[in-house]
Amino acid sequence: MIAAFYSNKSILITGATGFLGKVLMEKLFRTSPHLKVIYILVRPKSGQTLQERVFQILNSKLFEKVKEVCPNVHEKIRPISADLNQRDFAISKEDVQELLSCTNIIFHCAATVRFDAHLREAVQLNVTATQQLLLMASQMPKLEAFIHISTAFSNCNLSHIDEVIYPCPVEPRKIIDSMEWLDDSIIEEITPKLIGDRPNTYTYTKALGEIVVQQESGNLNVAIVRPSIVGATWQEPFPGWVDNLNGPSGLIIATGKGFLRSIKATPMAVADVIPVDTVVNLTIAVGWYTAVHRPKSTLIYHSTSGNLNPCNWYKMGLQVLATIEKIPFESAFRRPNADFTTSNFTTHYWNTVSHRVPAIIYDFYLRLTGRKPRMLKLMNRLLKTISMLEYFINHSWEWSTNNTEMLLSELSPEDQRVFNFDVRQLNWLEYIENYVLGVKKYLLKEDLAGIPKAKQHLRRLRNIHYLFNTALFLIIWRLLIARSQMARNVWFFIVSFCYKFISYFRASSTLKV
Repeated sequence: MIAAFYSNKSILITGATGFLGKVLMEKLFRTSPHLKVIYILVRPKSGQTLQERVFQILNSKLFEKVKEVCPNVHEKIRPISADLNQRDFAISKEDVQELLSCTNIIFHCAATVRFDAHLREAVQLNVTATQQLLLMASQMPKLEAFIHISTAFSNCNLSHIDEVIYPCPVEPRKIIDSMEWLDDSIIEEITPKLIGDRPNTYTYTKALGEIVVQQESGNLNVAIVRPSIVGATWQEPFPGWVDNLNGPSGLIIATGKGFLRSIKATPMAVADVIPVDTVVNLTIAVGWYTAVHRPKSTLIYHSTSGNLNPCNWYKMGLQVLATIEKIPFESAFRRPNADFTTSNFTTHYWNTVSHRVPAIIYDFYLRLTGRKPRMLKLMNRLLKTISMLEYFINHSWEWSTNNTEMLLSELSPEDQRVFNFDVRQLNWLEYIENYVLGVKKYLLKEDLAGIPKAKQHLRRLRNIHYLFNTALFLIIWRLLIARSQMARNVWFFIVSFCYKFISYFRASSTLKV
């Protein structure tokens, strides 16, 4: 029923060039090849036409299966020049008229996902753009559903989150208006007071965006999907596809390359990762249900894993390391290893000893060999990124999933199979192994034929690690011996014992011969 519903539909997707948007577009074309057109808003890029950007998207491995079932897919994508930072998105009058008269379904995926984005930028992309899109949607006579993609962490200041829209102390319209005339320095000063106990501007502005959807949707059929930490594909179009560094992907690369050796985290906290194809399947099903059943109120759907099929960070970390050992990344900086720290003191200690000091030593080596030092700068950038993730890997949340489970029960057995978003069926060990493999193949662009060479490189790094630790131990011990009679006695006892043991072993071997 769902696939048939989207046939001959005109669909508008914002954020179609992003990770989630691309997977959404691929699934729509693959399951409903007879859909009429997908409009995508594309920001102009110097040196590339809109059509060239479309071909760049279609040429990725993600769309291989789509080209088999829908050979003319490039003809069904209609790119529209737009900039969500501009008033009315800077869309031409002709394109606006086409969108207003033809669009049947809107999937609003566009957002800034930068945790450290300036509040003005985050408000513009996550709040104001949503408001402007709703205004445009209200003028579309053929529109059947408006699906807004939010985040499960929009209310992360709460421990238990229901499928409702929570109020904010300041009305979104007042925030939008103030961003137009306040100075940057004043905005920076008031940002901590505005976001309150939320960790960043991203979660705060996504919460504001939800309120805008509730307040300004009018008579539109609207629904909100809240995914948690979006990760690589689970099943479709094939396991492990990923093309960005957000979420666990960046952590996997930093660990596999040996840059990240310790992280402040609560090992038993739930790692609420959700595969991107699971989110997409739910989103498409929500679009169908909202258009066909026309619920009387705005329904919120949580796309999370922690309450139905939990996996903690410790278990996930172990599986990542186990997989990296089998299929190591090329040119690792150090031998992959990862430890969890639980206090600020130990975190600062290991950041210094295990992250910055090796980076300084490597930069010194680069200087000696006439190359530009870069490792410390890279390491500081990595640690800054990790610090922004700490909030989410040190907390656990409970999300109610009543609407999501209701929707699953409304699907026919065939739709439950084709648009599967039942996360209880997910095998975490298998998923994480495919995730690591996908990072290697699709993000790092590494050939699997290079695995033997990568393993040899890791053995070399391991030997260097043992040699360095032995040399450091001997230097420290020698310094102690020079100052302490007791240390000298212990040293001579150890040497004497080792000598006697070796002599005894040799004598025993001679007698046997």
